Amino acid sequence: MKYQGLYTAIVTPFRNGKVDVDAFKALVEAQIAGGVDGIVPVGTTGESPTLSHEEHMEVIRMGIEFAAGRCQVIAGTGSNATEEAIRMTQEAARLGADGTLQVCPYYNKPSQEGLYRHFRAVAECTDLPVLLYSIPGRSGVEIGVDTVARLAADCPTITALKEAGGSVDRVNQLMQKLPEDFSVLCGDDGLTVPFISCGAVGLVSVTANVAPAQMKALVDAALSGDGRKALALQKKYYPLMKGLMGLDVNPVPIKAALALRGDISWEIRLPLAPLAEEKREVLADLLRRFELL
Repeated sequence: MKYQGLYTAIVTPFRNGKVDVDAFKALVEAQIAGGVDGIVPVGTTGESPTLSHEEHMEVIRMGIEFAAGRCQVIAGTGSNATEEAIRMTQEAARLGADGTLQVCPYYNKPSQEGLYRHFRAVAECTDLPVLLYSIPGRSGVEIGVDTVARLAADCPTITALKEAGGSVDRVNQLMQKLPEDFSVLCGDDGLTVPFISCGAVGLVSVTANVAPAQMKALVDAALSGDGRKALALQKKYYPLMKGLMGLDVNPVPIKAALALRGDISWEIRLPLAPLAEEKREVLADLLRRFELL
């Protein structure tokens, strides 16, 4: 399996303190109808830090069941504890996931050697294609370019990187070091076109939760080399992307957007809090502007 195209970092809807199964199923159906190449359950946008282990694996199981082979399902099974990441990854493989998203270990701030050993241990436990996830703004450290290259060389199952460090130049650096068949995916909606122009082959998107077809058109245009169309779509939808990430910390705005549409409830788990009342109308106006409400 090759990582390429549009992947939605899908939210986890709650109702009365529990995962809302019906709402989650409807969200998966909407993503498939929008033409996405895959969904990523239980990543950052899926509120993985506040799900119990049982909930975490159940959301992955439901994603696989509801997608029913119509798109890839990339299970968020990373952790800052290597043994936990291994256990969850093996369980996701048994459930039938197509791949695994492995976030850079957070809080304990390992060295690059520690990161190498962590990801290699996970890769050696599974046949699933591993999508590394470098997001220094949340993890406190990034997966260094040389570390990614070392992992790509030494671990056959490590085949891709979700790059969410916000640097186009880092994509250029990665392209100098990585093999041709290694996939780099953009982890920031607003940087989709510049990342792809430098060699990335797709996007893991937050915005696609409410606009899958629109984001799919953007990614497809960029990948096909239609620069004029890609730039036009990037310019058109940039205010939406910016608003969904700028009104509050992710996933607060995107869950609020889905709640405004009636797709999910307003529930979000502490320590995150729902979008402030004064920002809800700003968000509603933004959604109306793009005919999403």
